[in-house]
Amino acid sequence: MKGLWTPAWIVRHVLALAAVVGCLGLGWWQFSRASGGNTLSWGYTFEWPVFAAFFAFLWFREVQLARRPPAPPEDDEAEEERLPGSPVTVGRPVRVAVPAPAAEDDPELDAYNDYLTWLAAHPGARPSDYPGYSNK
Repeated sequence: MKGLWTPAWIVRHVLALAAVVGCLGLGWWQFSRASGGNTLSWGYTFEWPVFAAFFAFLWFREVQLARRPPAPPEDDEAEEERLPGSPVTVGRPVRVAVPAPAAEDDPELDAYNDYLTWLAAHPGARPSDYPGYSNK
């Protein structure tokens, strides 16, 4: 528990308290404006306490994480010590390019490629000008 009373943690506690009190104060101010006839302030009246609750949640979560730090992941394999001058290895998967298998002849693909070739050769032509065009 002593770790939560270091100078850095005291600053965090004060900032969290100031944020919560500030948001609640702004909510009260918006409530007084809304009671005075400003209808837009009704939305802010309910919004500022939500912000205060969010700051309180963040502070609570930080305190919980500081009191019980997460356990380090258990590695089944012990890491080997790297000697100076040894090559650096990266522990991530490496993808190796594999050539695509030979595709069988596809008449629809061949017809489509012929159509694209014809369109590239005739830039001003419409698709209906293609000799193999059929309007279904």
